[in-house]
Amino acid sequence: MGASDQANQPGAKMGTGDQANHPGSKMGTGDQANQPGAKMGTSDQANNQPGLPLCYAVPFAIMLLQTTNVWSIATTERLDRLLSQPANRCCADCGAPDPKWVSLTFGAFICIKCSGAHRSLGVHISKVVSVKLDEWTDEQVDFLTDSGGNGALNTTYEAFLGNYTKPRQDCSADDRNDFIRRKYEFQQFLSNQQLSCVSQNGKHHYQQQQSSSNRYGLGHAFRNSWRRKEDHKPVKKPVEVGMVEFVGLIKVNILRGTNLAIRDVMSSDPYVILNLGHQSMKTKVIKSSLNPVWNERLLLSIPDPIPLLKLQVYDKDTFTTDDRMGEAEINIQPLVAAARAYETKSVTDTVELNKLLAKDGIWIPRDSPISVIDNKVKQEVTVRLQNVERGHLEMELECVPLTQ
Repeated sequence: MGASDQANQPGAKMGTGDQANHPGSKMGTGDQANQPGAKMGTSDQANNQPGLPLCYAVPFAIMLLQTTNVWSIATTERLDRLLSQPANRCCADCGAPDPKWVSLTFGAFICIKCSGAHRSLGVHISKVVSVKLDEWTDEQVDFLTDSGGNGALNTTYEAFLGNYTKPRQDCSADDRNDFIRRKYEFQQFLSNQQLSCVSQNGKHHYQQQQSSSNRYGLGHAFRNSWRRKEDHKPVKKPVEVGMVEFVGLIKVNILRGTNLAIRDVMSSDPYVILNLGHQSMKTKVIKSSLNPVWNERLLLSIPDPIPLLKLQVYDKDTFTTDDRMGEAEINIQPLVAAARAYETKSVTDTVELNKLLAKDGIWIPRDSPISVIDNKVKQEVTVRLQNVERGHLEMELECVPLTQ
């Protein structure tokens, strides 16, 4: 029989084009989509299968977004509830009302002036974050809840004040800094009797008589939990500096670099280091880019007297020393003065702010305007990198009012 006759004989094998017309026969890929109950390919399933109806899909997507927002709101509400507790309504160190900063290491709610003293101790002793300016995780709020807040903290860390007078909110910077160093770094007032005080060269040091696990008190375990893997590498001994009074905070948003210098074969792997006084912070590394975009925000305390904000750009190298890609210095005193004026003199907009600054003899560069945006004092800065053949860096600076 010919091919055309075989298709009509019972039990005969059928070609691909004929299979679709015979019940019970195997079908080719192109015909499966037309048969009831047949399995379909991926492309056919999307077009023919009744998936989640649109009337359900859209509300479901909205529900997912709302769930994410609920988690964020729940974290904020939990933090607000902790702040509303009687012991947490005042600074753990000086008693100033309405604290807006937290030492995550010790679980202490503190005011902005005491937060500056905590920062001067170093993050290896006290890690400070803002209640309003920083994003909080459930883990952080859980730790604050478990630590018991200011009441539990002071019961332990101020158990044996003796004749030492705890400073008040209007105390001098020296008194504040001295107390905070004694309380947290030297742990002079600690209730743990396993720790004994030994005087060495006029400084207080502590030797543990029994287990080393309790040496650093309640904050030791939490500090360890925050360490990254690279923290186990040998670190240089921190340089001791005197206690510094801080007049505010500055948020530096490193936006982008333009036409940076080439330090590798065809490109560079740039990153930025900021220095303000004894503080230093670093951005992430952008691979293979001469026009990197960071959009990275760094928070620094502003010491008194106010120094220049210094920045350095480097090219990251794996096997050799990182190459310099330029540096610059920024005078932040006009921005601090603008923030103070906005905070204390009820200035409501940018025009009034600039008139007030001009009246006080404060000069603002034309290429670095200071503006009031969403009740925040900000300055846009574009700097030409020095000691390098080319390159610019764009940043946005914000001086945080002292009351925040």
